[in-house]
Amino acid sequence: MPFEVFNKRMTPLAKAPSVTIQKRGVISLNKAAHDLVDNAETVELLYDRDRQVMALRATDDSSPHAYAVRNGSKRGPGQAIVSATAFTAHYGIDATATRRWKPFMEDGMLCVDLTEEGTVITGNRAKTMALADPAEASADDVPTDDAPDHP
Repeated sequence: MPFEVFNKRMTPLAKAPSVTIQKRGVISLNKAAHDLVDNAETVELLYDRDRQVMALRATDDSSPHAYAVRNGSKRGPGQAIVSATAFTAHYGIDATATRRWKPFMEDGMLCVDLTEEGTVITGNRAKTMALADPAEASADDVPTDDAPDHP
């Protein structure tokens, strides 16, 4: 039987932009994706209902619809975080599992096509919960051996 290449990498290459919608609606951008919106400190969240495409557009903090972009890494520039729980709930965007997409640019906005199935991400927190009390771990918290070292 010939060798096959393992292709279930959970962490994208650092140079490839990625947008993740975490459980409960937090949006995270890796550094490459944040660079695409000029490392904005505030963004507007937009949604095209017809196409099911969400977008982030850089704005200044005087905008009435501005959302703060926080640094998600204690080690300097890296992951950027936007709290978007109300946004995902309002538009019915599935945030029951953490999913990652490859974004695209359109009219200066960082866009995600939600009709495409995002890659489901599992992390070490699920492993920690399962180890802490296996009786309380749900089926969603079953640890995997292909999880990244960080969420």
